Amino acid sequence: MRRYLLKRMVHLIFVLIIVSVVIFAMIHLAPGDPLIVLLGERATTEQIEIMRRAYGLDKPLYVQYLIFMKNTLEGNFGLSIRHGVSAGSLIFERLPVTLELVVASLIIAVPLSILTGVIAALRQNSWWDYFASLFSLFGLSIPSFWIGIMLILLLGVFLEWFPVMGRPEWSLWEAVGRCLHGEWRPLGIFLHHLFLPGLTNALWMVGLVTRLTRTSMLEVLNEDYVRTARGKGLREFWVISKHALKNAMIPVITVIAIQFGSVLSGAVITETVFSWPGMGRLMVDSVYNRDYPVVQAGVIICAFLFAVVNLIVDFLYTLLDPRIKY
Repeated sequence: MRRYLLKRMVHLIFVLIIVSVVIFAMIHLAPGDPLIVLLGERATTEQIEIMRRAYGLDKPLYVQYLIFMKNTLEGNFGLSIRHGVSAGSLIFERLPVTLELVVASLIIAVPLSILTGVIAALRQNSWWDYFASLFSLFGLSIPSFWIGIMLILLLGVFLEWFPVMGRPEWSLWEAVGRCLHGEWRPLGIFLHHLFLPGLTNALWMVGLVTRLTRTSMLEVLNEDYVRTARGKGLREFWVISKHALKNAMIPVITVIAIQFGSVLSGAVITETVFSWPGMGRLMVDSVYNRDYPVVQAGVIICAFLFAVVNLIVDFLYTLLDPRIKY
């Protein structure tokens, strides 16, 4: 186990280095000058050069990259060109807001898709199976920004069931804390605002996991050990939950872990559509303003989170299948 952990940590370091090189090259080679965006087109050449030296943008690219990596290893992502404060503090301030959206999306997507996929497999070629296939195809085919706009129009504007933009003043963690002390209203208000963005960000994942769960369950249901369990007289509920579903979940959990990064990146579009003040909107604004430190810090932190989630999933495999050894 220790050898495996050490090996994964070495892989993580190489992944982060590659990600840092790619994002550094892409953001610096993109057209546009961040200082012109910051100072305006009427800024003089002297003013631009002073700011360029202040932010170290006058140095060669490889020198800028080495300085960036040195500062990153020290926990310093540099100063935001647009905001003039630490890029890391901006990211970590917005990251919990994005994680609220990601957690809500997973809470909606994972149980719904697994339940739908299992029922579709158990009732193969029934109307439920056809509905699940059509629903998953819809979720995979329709862009999330279009789904978000349609949900805003239908549930927000026409029916007026949910707010269409913004986020309440309480964070999810504050609302849960107040709920534990008997104040239910903040949590209700927060979930009321969170439902539409969470549903928008979850629908495409529902389509993918539903199809995979159905396929995996159909394969497992034809295995000998499932037929043996039924032959022993076990109730169908225990055959499905203890024997079939447990083994069918291994590829499903793998895909859910891989799609964590997609859910995190999909929050960029969802936050823009619903004006959700998370890291996604900050990254979009930073790309437009060529705010190099913020974009670099955001991408590296997301890559690190994605790698950690995949490492956790590797350990979950042993809980589902004790035969798996590292």
